[in-house]
Amino acid sequence: MTVGARFDLKLREDEKELFAQAAELMGTTTAGFVRAAAKEKARMLVEQEIRVTLSAQDFAKLAAALTKPFAPNKALKDALKSAGQITHRA
Repeated sequence: MTVGARFDLKLREDEKELFAQAAELMGTTTAGFVRAAAKEKARMLVEQEIRVTLSAQDFAKLAAALTKPFAPNKALKDALKSAGQITHRA
């Protein structure tokens, strides 16, 4: 679905009543309640999508990788050596 796509916004009577009751409890209009509820749900979904969740085992591996000293592998050493041979410092 694309942004700006049309939605069927017709509500059933039971939905209208439920939203109206909830709005009254919150001291707002039905439109205000629906807007606030939609905004809350949208924020939750976006936050859920961007959050990275790791298992305890994966977190331990990540933490270990981040805390151990950096050691270049052979490919990096070879690349640095090759770059040093073709570049000249002024």
